Amino acid sequence: MIKDKIKNLMAKDSLVYSKPDNLFLFLSDALNLPVETIKFQIDKMLKNGEIFEIRKGKFLVLPSRGYVKGKFNGSSKGYGFCDIGSEEDVFIPGNMTMGAVDGDEVIVKLFSTDNGKDGEVVKIVKPIQKIVGTVIKVSKNLFLEPDNNKIPFRIPLLKSKIYVKPNDKIVVKLVRRSNGKISGEVLEVLGDSEDIKTLELGIIREHNLYEEFPEEAEVLANKLNTPLTEKQKKGRLDLTKLITFTIDGEDAKDFDDAISIKPLVDDGFELGVHIADVGEYVKEGTILDEVAFERGTSTYFPIKVLPMLPIGLSNGICSLNEGVERLTLSCIMQIDKNGHVFKYDIKESVIKSSARLTYTEVYPILIGKESSAKATKFKKELQLMGKLAKILENARVQRGALDLDIAESQFVFDENGYVVDVKKRERNDAHKLIEEFMVLANETIAKHFSLKEIPFVYRVHEKPTTEKIKSVLEFLHGLGLSVPQIPKIVTPKYISQLLDCVKDKPYNEPANKIILRSLQKAVYKNENLGHFGLALTFYCHFTSPIRRYPDLTIHRIIKEYLRKNEKLSALRLEELEEKTFESAQQSSETERNSEKAEREVDDLWRTYLMKDRVGEIFDGIITSVTNFGIFVGLENSAEGLVKIEDLPGTGYLYMEKSLELKNQSRTFKIGDKVKVRLISANIYTRKIDFVLANS
Repeated sequence: MIKDKIKNLMAKDSLVYSKPDNLFLFLSDALNLPVETIKFQIDKMLKNGEIFEIRKGKFLVLPSRGYVKGKFNGSSKGYGFCDIGSEEDVFIPGNMTMGAVDGDEVIVKLFSTDNGKDGEVVKIVKPIQKIVGTVIKVSKNLFLEPDNNKIPFRIPLLKSKIYVKPNDKIVVKLVRRSNGKISGEVLEVLGDSEDIKTLELGIIREHNLYEEFPEEAEVLANKLNTPLTEKQKKGRLDLTKLITFTIDGEDAKDFDDAISIKPLVDDGFELGVHIADVGEYVKEGTILDEVAFERGTSTYFPIKVLPMLPIGLSNGICSLNEGVERLTLSCIMQIDKNGHVFKYDIKESVIKSSARLTYTEVYPILIGKESSAKATKFKKELQLMGKLAKILENARVQRGALDLDIAESQFVFDENGYVVDVKKRERNDAHKLIEEFMVLANETIAKHFSLKEIPFVYRVHEKPTTEKIKSVLEFLHGLGLSVPQIPKIVTPKYISQLLDCVKDKPYNEPANKIILRSLQKAVYKNENLGHFGLALTFYCHFTSPIRRYPDLTIHRIIKEYLRKNEKLSALRLEELEEKTFESAQQSSETERNSEKAEREVDDLWRTYLMKDRVGEIFDGIITSVTNFGIFVGLENSAEGLVKIEDLPGTGYLYMEKSLELKNQSRTFKIGDKVKVRLISANIYTRKIDFVLANS
């Protein structure tokens, strides 16, 4: 990438220039690139904190010479820590934060102390723009009490045309002055801070997520939402006569994948995975692309979805609705009886979905039972698909892919939109069929472009560290289990063996979570590093461009590659290298943000479900053990803390390796069944507290 070449040159000799223009000229000459290109890249790297102007004309490539970039994590006490991506965070004393608040991206100058690594914030690279909180009145003035308790001060509110009153939940824009003082400009009133739905909206806004799109984006999406023309279909593979259908949940609104199947000789299969061609509508550089990049993903809450793209696209022209022609990218794979793809085609295509089927309709047919007339019409195709899905599942098990047994929660709401129950989400053979087919298409696409050495965005899941696995083994030994010895190279098959050790045990689900936490987190990268969890050398996300930006990114690359007869210039490859890097980085960040928002909203509704049941006794299972108490999970997925001081007796020791709390007479460990009494469920902190009912 161009910026890597610039950084390499800048890092070589600790370059010093009396004027920035001298730097631009030097780099332009050295890299044989226009000065304007150099200026653009330097400006972008300065804004991103990849380089730092330590003083006039002297630039450092970060990290170097004791300067690092990271995310500032505040505290209620005023000091903070900077997450720089290593095991140990950097401590920032309260008088050295430069006014940084929790969530800011900062550049830190490190210095050594007797206690370890400390630092001083020298630049706020990317300040957070908005925060959420509750209006309070002090004397005659209004202040914001931030919801985020890591912001240790109240923020004075500027005069506004938007009327606010004490106890309102609001969103403010932070106004920062050069002296470090911060004020708040009111942007939005969410409602009464005691209303559960206001609290939900507060969480959503805290993560900078919004229901509405810019008007310009909505207008363009609606303009594009028109029936296909012959011109749009020209040059595409016409699959409108092929039997294709979508399989989704009953409440699905957007359909971005359709499937087809044909039998081949020698018990083989021709499987078609046809994905909505979103890249045909969301062009690079348009307002639609800007909002998709900013959101990065659709975010799913119990009763609402914040889509990555406006509904005119996501539920309209880009949705593979039944009975209408739609543009698609098709991955058509020929598969032998052992589940190996021996031939494939990747084509721009047009389909006409024969049916919109649901998992509920498809499952009975897969197990030989009667279903709806609509699904029965495709019985032959569905049964053939079921046969192929089982072959693929067996192949996945044979290669050691992980199957973590962790149930998803499904919230049940009344007609007024308030939660009344939480159940375990069903996952049957119809769900697994779609999962297997999508994984195969993702692998096939990733393999093709990796071997062709075309810049791409991959879904990467690196192998766990030996230290993390050793911790898991110590925990499993503490449960009294005999586990296989750790190999020199940890493989997915070995992790599968550990999962088998806890299978059918009462502590299966919490043990699965501990094993999951020992693994690395899957991320997006523009280099192919394989997917440990799926035990695959090649993997990407190709199948959901309506709701994931990485999929949209690679769709554009696939289309360009196909249209240029597989020939891309060296300059274009370099440009794509840059774009895929930015897409991967942004998508990983937005994915983490969305997942955190989803978890917090789920926790809010779980707490709400429990708030009127204080005093009731529940059967539970210990899901986690800490040095301050035990966490107990209930059948309805609610989880709460029994504090160590509320446990029977005294003198408890926390056994970190085996995850136990024990004293002379009692031991509490993960998987133990206990009876607990609910003593509090606080919807504001989203925390649930129990005491043991039989202590």
